Amino acid sequence: MYDVIIIGGGVVGCAIARELTRYKGKILLLEKSNDICNGQSKANTAIIHGGYDCKPNTLKAKFNVLGNAMFDKIHEELDVPIQWNTSLVVSFSMDDHPALVKLLEQGKQNGCRGELRIIDEKELREREPNVGSTACEALLVGSGGIVCPYEMTTAFAENAAMNGAEFLRNAEVEKLVKLENGNWKVISTIGSFETRVVVNAAGIYSDVFNNMVSEHKVHIHARRGEYYILDKKYKDKFHAAMFQLPTKMGKGILVAPTVDGTVLVGPTAEDIDDKEDKRTTAFGLAKSLREATRTWENIPTRAFITTFSGLRATGDTGDFVLGEPDDAPGFFNCCAVESPGLTSSPAIADWMSKEIAAKLNLEKNPDFNPIRKAIPKFREMTEEEREAAIAENPDFARVVCRCETVTEAEIREAIRRPVGALDVDGIKRRTRAGMGRCQAGFCTPRTVEILAEELGISPLEVTKFGGNSKLLDSYLFEEGKDNA
Repeated sequence: MYDVIIIGGGVVGCAIARELTRYKGKILLLEKSNDICNGQSKANTAIIHGGYDCKPNTLKAKFNVLGNAMFDKIHEELDVPIQWNTSLVVSFSMDDHPALVKLLEQGKQNGCRGELRIIDEKELREREPNVGSTACEALLVGSGGIVCPYEMTTAFAENAAMNGAEFLRNAEVEKLVKLENGNWKVISTIGSFETRVVVNAAGIYSDVFNNMVSEHKVHIHARRGEYYILDKKYKDKFHAAMFQLPTKMGKGILVAPTVDGTVLVGPTAEDIDDKEDKRTTAFGLAKSLREATRTWENIPTRAFITTFSGLRATGDTGDFVLGEPDDAPGFFNCCAVESPGLTSSPAIADWMSKEIAAKLNLEKNPDFNPIRKAIPKFREMTEEEREAAIAENPDFARVVCRCETVTEAEIREAIRRPVGALDVDGIKRRTRAGMGRCQAGFCTPRTVEILAEELGISPLEVTKFGGNSKLLDSYLFEEGKDNA
């Protein structure tokens, strides 16, 4: 029996789990895949949006601006890396000046924090000398920033677990049943649970759960965005996140540095029917590259180290769908949380946890501890710090991922932490092992060995991302399994 069950382990679900532990209650999060942050939360532009792009008087506008103001505290409490590097919305024709003015006025109406103004070509090139030759002006968004979305999601989850929330993975919810006592029965692939409140934070599948219990139907389709990532060699080409004027399909193709020192190019915006189709395509990647060259001419394509795609939960109302439908008491929606969902997530979690606590008359938790420290990053340490780390834990002396300088100590801690890694991709998101130039070409064998040791399983059972994604087929020799 639980007070609250959250469906979905993305950034919104994990943020809500953390906020609910500020109260006395029994909280459970169910995630259908092998790990948290395995859907749209892991594959997005990683931007802290200022709030200029949202239509005024919408939930998107409200929670974007509120969420933006919470990131300094998230950094302070949860040790999540952020950079306030500004955003620039670049125009390539003076004919588009009215569109920039509209964004400026929209941002002011929405209450965007910090500097917000249109800059001319001279100032634009002083700020970003590598911008394309046809760029003529831009909207400067001082409250724009960048964050690591999977570090942020992991931090929310770890702190929630530290404060008593439970997490179950490989637990796909199949059915919701309203009980006579007013509670909900949540039926999953690993068993059934009873709860007073259900939170629907299931991303692109959130419409499925809403439509199970409410006559107020929600319709969500997947919008696929395809990206390139460039090597760290080019991290200083741009300081700001470089947007192009948005269209009705989204914020357009951007070129943006990441907090990890790589450069992101993308995304496209393609509406698709299959909610599991995360392929990258020749057409989509070509479009990303072609349109991005307006911002960055002569993009060094030999510096691409990987491509990926993400699916956005795009609803049919143009806005977030949040809260309790009037015909499904005790069921709280977080539907259609697409961009600016990452930026909005802490504010959505704060608002929703207060709504739920009020409904259930939950008392404040005096033992709530908001502090969570990140895994120490060997690559960011000084020589003195490295020597001290190795003296305390010799596993810091064993570098597993050479591209990103990730040590065995970091990988083992990523597995041992609350809501720890269970597969190779989980290690990657928590430590960056495998995210560098060689894309796990050298570090995967040792990562597999460490996972097997820590989880107490055979290397043959280690997966890339759960399910049937096993990396090894059999042992080369029947005896001496160290030779696998």
